[in-house]
Amino acid sequence: MSVTDQKGAAERRPGLWSNMGIRTKHVLWAWAFLAIPVLFYVVIRFYPTLDAFWLSLTDGNIRRGPKFIGLENYTKLFSDPAFWKVFKNTFLYLIIGTPISLLVSFTIAYYLDRVRFMHGFIRALYFLPYLTTAAAMGWVWRFLYQPVPIGLINSFLTWLGFDQQPFLRSTDQALFAATIPAIWAGLGFQIIIFMAGLRAIPSSFYEAARIDGLGEFAILRKITLPLLKPTTIFLVVLSSIGFLRIFDQVQSLTANDPGGPLDSTKPLVMMIYQTAFSSFKMGYASAQTVVLFLVLLLISLLQLWLLRDKK
Repeated sequence: MSVTDQKGAAERRPGLWSNMGIRTKHVLWAWAFLAIPVLFYVVIRFYPTLDAFWLSLTDGNIRRGPKFIGLENYTKLFSDPAFWKVFKNTFLYLIIGTPISLLVSFTIAYYLDRVRFMHGFIRALYFLPYLTTAAAMGWVWRFLYQPVPIGLINSFLTWLGFDQQPFLRSTDQALFAATIPAIWAGLGFQIIIFMAGLRAIPSSFYEAARIDGLGEFAILRKITLPLLKPTTIFLVVLSSIGFLRIFDQVQSLTANDPGGPLDSTKPLVMMIYQTAFSSFKMGYASAQTVVLFLVLLLISLLQLWLLRDKK
């Protein structure tokens, strides 16, 4: 066979790609498109997380390299009264903020879904706080919480005949005062998601229920809430993570006294920030970060387990 014939036979011979099946090609194309996001998460997400676990076992700081000290950071952390105070504050944000925000956002979404006049404009007004920066929001709420004659809330209370309230200057009221702006800031997002879930419920279910003579409350209890369960689970987990990681609202509200009076509003993320960038104790801050990560993981898994479909 001549050289020309050999080249022609080689060109006609099917290649590796041609020998692959359609399913194999689809899998390879999928992994090709997923390669960049996977690489991003490995480099930007997973590696720093694993590095934080390692750093938490060292006494590393900015001035010198890390030195392995085992579990000393965790021993110090769990014996620190300040940590347990902050830990309690973080869970109070979760316990207070999550149920109230979900209840309020669902109530607004439920009735707003029935509004037809200026529906888009009203929905945009509710969503606007979610787009507001934490710094601007913090300054506005700090202004609202000021004493008379500056603070609008105290001015309204005195007009009604009540005493002024210290709000952010009180160890008893500061945490609740900081939780309200955080709830207000996230309402817009939750309302939009709840409305999307309500719109996804087929109208035929409601029509059949009304034909059977069910009232509005029975329809809400037997149709709307059960079919809205996936949306509710999503928002419960997302809201819980948000309140456990709360930082920017508290930082903006208590800029003059970070953490509030006697650390009454300080969350765990703020403690991590201050330990890392004020005290420069990166190993100790990493131990706090690991604890926060484990708490987030356990809370999320517990909520998914409790809210799962029980068949």
